[in-house]
Amino acid sequence: MIGMVTVHFTANLRRHVDCPEMQVEGDTVHHALDAYFAVHPAVRSYVLDEQGAVRRHVAVFADGSQISDPTTLSDPVAPGSEVYVMQALSGGI
Repeated sequence: MIGMVTVHFTANLRRHVDCPEMQVEGDTVHHALDAYFAVHPAVRSYVLDEQGAVRRHVAVFADGSQISDPTTLSDPVAPGSEVYVMQALSGGI
């Protein structure tokens, strides 16, 4: 069932590109992000690589869990779902 999904971006990413919170239609993370990028195309290259997969230093969460398919973004979302896009933390001591 396709419904409205809210897409959020952290302040980290908002410093680099205009990416306001927005409600979009979608039944998968892929569809929701495609709908978002249709309105805000400049955000796409910050989130996805040239093959359409989530960039190495970006993390995407749907309803509080990190998505399991960062390559095709097939994780399902439901009406009322929330998708969060943030910069992934990496590194160590």
